[in-house]
Amino acid sequence: MERPLNVLFLCTGNSARSIMCEVTMNAMGAPRFRAYSAGSQPAGRVNPFAIELLQKNRLPTDGLRSKSWDEFARPGAPELDFVFTVCDSAAGEVCPIWPGQPIAAHWGVEDPAAVEGNDETKRKAFFRAYSTLASRIQLFLSLPLTRLDRLALTERLREIGKA
Repeated sequence: MERPLNVLFLCTGNSARSIMCEVTMNAMGAPRFRAYSAGSQPAGRVNPFAIELLQKNRLPTDGLRSKSWDEFARPGAPELDFVFTVCDSAAGEVCPIWPGQPIAAHWGVEDPAAVEGNDETKRKAFFRAYSTLASRIQLFLSLPLTRLDRLALTERLREIGKA
């Protein structure tokens, strides 16, 4: 079997959206895909509401950490096939040069960690972000990757980001 396709999800803080994508893609896409997440300015911790939501969905949370995207630009880093930005800030930043020639797309969603209010309001914001991102991951996983050329695949991935 060929190696799994490597997917990197990027966000500024790597504390919520990109972490939820990493876990969800690893659960839904294994063994064909291996997902990672990182941030341009990592928060240094995973948001507790993200952990709570993942656990409620029976997804693994052990070993999750907020990490810098520099880890994925170093020699020896996984060769990336896809890179998705899930926040507008990260999409506007100059990214490192990634190993491999990954196809990139922007799948931005509002930052649930920025929502003000009581815990229930925050939980709802996390659920909305998670639902949108999980739906996009499902759409991505349903694509006939071997039948699409690079240009068509790039366009389909951009369309998914608008869904």
